[in-house]
Amino acid sequence: MKPWAEQFYNSEAWHACRDAFLQSKGYLCERCSTPHNPVVAKIAHHKTYLTKQNVNDPNIALSWNNLEALCQDCHNKEHHRSKRKKRYSFDENGNVILPPIRRGFREGETPRAGG
Repeated sequence: MKPWAEQFYNSEAWHACRDAFLQSKGYLCERCSTPHNPVVAKIAHHKTYLTKQNVNDPNIALSWNNLEALCQDCHNKEHHRSKRKKRYSFDENGNVILPPIRRGFREGETPRAGG
């Protein structure tokens, strides 16, 4: 948790809001839970992420319209999705752009282990 958010996440208002919201959703993940495979939601995720500027705005921080009941896996995917490294990218002509680690090799050269 970021230092500027500690006071909010430790507040009685947040605990009451979070607990009531998760209970209203039956403690089921809104993304991956199905009737045949119920997945427990333990996190009330803020759809609009909290920032230093909005953490004290109850319309964002405490609004059920801004919350989503998520399991730990879905929450991790949400927050780490942009950090996934792409294996390939393409230029405007559709040609494969090699990852930066491979660009240093001359055409036809084979990279060696450890070097």
